[in-house]
Amino acid sequence: MITKFMTEVTAKFNPFSACAKPARLFLTYLPPNARSNGMTIHTTLLPRNSTEPSSVKIKFKDGKEMDFNCEKINVKGLVEEADRHSRQLQKAADLAD
Repeated sequence: MITKFMTEVTAKFNPFSACAKPARLFLTYLPPNARSNGMTIHTTLLPRNSTEPSSVKIKFKDGKEMDFNCEKINVKGLVEEADRHSRQLQKAADLAD
């Protein structure tokens, strides 16, 4: 996963819910040095009896924001969507150099 162009990742999930799996796994795909490279990571753990759905929000360097509802998408879909936009930014950066 290309994390070079991500500036902020916000994950909100109930750790006891089955629909929290994509959010939890997406956070494991982030590299250990992500915070030292300028990425801000926010996690919010919802209470066990919460009815609020799990979600992941990603902000990129170009200002684009992606908001995902984890009940409707799996971790593979999350990574593919984030990589799709990151590849576009990588291509633009390569052409600018």
